Amino acid sequence: MITLEQAKELSQDKLTNDVIDEFRQSPLLDSLPFDNTVKVQGGKSLTYSFNRVTTLPTAGARLINGEYTAQEAATTRQHVDLKVMGGSYEIDRVIAEDETQVVDAVEFQSKQKAKATVAEFHNQCINGDSNTNAGEFDGIDKAVSGTTTDVSANSIDLSTADSIKTNAHAFLYLMRQLRKGMDGKPTHYLMNNDMYAVFQSIADVSNNVRYTKDELGKEVLVYDGGVLVDMGDKPGTSTPIIPTSDPTTAKFGETAIYAVRVGMDGVHGVSPAGAKIVKTYLPDFKTAGAVKKGEVEFVGAIAVKSTRSVGKLSGIGVTPKKST
Repeated sequence: MITLEQAKELSQDKLTNDVIDEFRQSPLLDSLPFDNTVKVQGGKSLTYSFNRVTTLPTAGARLINGEYTAQEAATTRQHVDLKVMGGSYEIDRVIAEDETQVVDAVEFQSKQKAKATVAEFHNQCINGDSNTNAGEFDGIDKAVSGTTTDVSANSIDLSTADSIKTNAHAFLYLMRQLRKGMDGKPTHYLMNNDMYAVFQSIADVSNNVRYTKDELGKEVLVYDGGVLVDMGDKPGTSTPIIPTSDPTTAKFGETAIYAVRVGMDGVHGVSPAGAKIVKTYLPDFKTAGAVKKGEVEFVGAIAVKSTRSVGKLSGIGVTPKKST
């Protein structure tokens, strides 16, 4: 097992370390332990196989000379294929060599590409579906769909300041109902910017939501010990990874929250065998050719070891109705 923090400690390259720091800006990625044991199968694929717990074990009492009622925990064999994420950029050697007094072009492009790669990982974490796109790993929405922790908030209204004051405690009650169906306390709550803004307003009226500092010194919002994560937009777009429905066709726009329990028996990352989770390939300006290419690459996926380590609360009204 390895984390991004440990991967950084094992790297000797400053720019690679800076790129890893960009990945660590994601509270989810920074907390994920990665099972770095996956080897290439058949020379062409990286597959991680595991058993997902679908039925929990029971226990009870028995009488003397009696027997327990036999029952076994049930698991379902699952596998996830690691996917390659990242991107490339091209820089003219004149720009790279002569413009460093303004900005280090290689460093700037590498960090920007890292941010875009984080966005792609976030997108696949939620929306990934290998059945519809072979380039994606299966995400949380697919894992939780139709399970006992896929629940509805029944269109609770948090779309205005007044409705937040009125319904904040009812909403937190629903959050506790989501929590009680899971197999442990969520470590992260994943949401879009609309929902995050609502939680900021809830923090004004409830002590259950508060601000704190993470290990990088960055201010984060926490509910019941779980870090609230704004999953942002799909890479290169302004389209939220977790959508809010069209507020012109209903009384308000609705969105969803995903609760996640990070851990090796819950949700964790998987990566190729070795210590390098993130790789940088820098332009080589020592060889002929005016324009050189650089790349940032991340190979990985997530594994959901237990169906009850993830939950979804949908039907949360977060934006007021808009007229057409």
